[in-house]
Amino acid sequence: MEVLALYLPQFHPIPENDRWWGKGFTEWTNVARARPLFRGHVQPHLPADLGFYDLRVGEVREAQAELARIHGVTGFCYWHYWFAGHQLLQRPFEEVLDSGSPDFPFCVAWANQSWSGIWHGAPDKVLIEQTYPGPEDDLEHFTSLKRAFEDPRYITIAGRPLLLVYQPGGMPEPARFVERWQKMALDAGLPGLYLVASLGESDYRAHVEDGFDAAVHFSFPFRRTVAARAREHLIARGVGSGPRHYPYPGAGVDPPAGLGGRIFPSVYPNWDNTPRLGRRGVVATGASPERFGAHVRRAIELACANPVDEQVVVIKSWNEWAEGNYLEPDEEFGTGRLEALARALSSARGRRF
Repeated sequence: MEVLALYLPQFHPIPENDRWWGKGFTEWTNVARARPLFRGHVQPHLPADLGFYDLRVGEVREAQAELARIHGVTGFCYWHYWFAGHQLLQRPFEEVLDSGSPDFPFCVAWANQSWSGIWHGAPDKVLIEQTYPGPEDDLEHFTSLKRAFEDPRYITIAGRPLLLVYQPGGMPEPARFVERWQKMALDAGLPGLYLVASLGESDYRAHVEDGFDAAVHFSFPFRRTVAARAREHLIARGVGSGPRHYPYPGAGVDPPAGLGGRIFPSVYPNWDNTPRLGRRGVVATGASPERFGAHVRRAIELACANPVDEQVVVIKSWNEWAEGNYLEPDEEFGTGRLEALARALSSARGRRF
């Protein structure tokens, strides 16, 4: 079974972020200045064992991989940002390819949405727009990833390199994308690609028809109680103030019934994006390693319903600190979430795989 953790490379400065948000901006900028916004709200969430790291440092990437490996994560799925030939935040992944280190499996998730000002609470401000120029751009894009697909560390499903696409519904012709990329892979001597769509239930069936091999269904880790819905209604009317907050459920959250095709279950360790959005954010309250572990156990059960070579659990995420969803050690729980993951995996292996 593959246990893949989505990996954010937004922990080093880049010229674009310097220009948009000020010199030296990284994910840590918003994380460190977060403050509690309601009674019982835990902020800031601060890193423990790894500290406020810089992903340009190879030793950091090695330490991350070792932590992941010993707790049962089988690979990182690096977010990849391609905008019609222009890349952002590519340096950590390129250094992983160039150096051959860490010796830890990986794959790529194309975050194919426009960048807005959400990191600074300005979601309506478009920083860089995602466009789809056509076959020539697809060829350039595929060529830029070919050496990653051919790396012996690259994760394959059913023998094919795995590529996750975050918003296939945003493409003008998703079926043509699938067709072109599969042909380019075969022409390059690869056995094809294993294409995974990141989708909700409302638009999954259409993309099965478009030719994607599987989908990850990301459902937010909230339980909107009657009291929470009433509070949200008051906030919408301007009575009181945000952020909206809902209980993190104690039991695993299954994908909605009736989805067709192959489904990879996903698990959130937590959710709190107030470091980015302040009072306009959303918080899952009461998240704990124990509750996260229960979600992992259910996700494993769901994944085991798939064929053996297509059993995948996706964790969102390894290090999305400004969204509050991360596995890395923090000052509140230490390595608690990682240990909960390891226990859940160990228990499942003892039973069925």
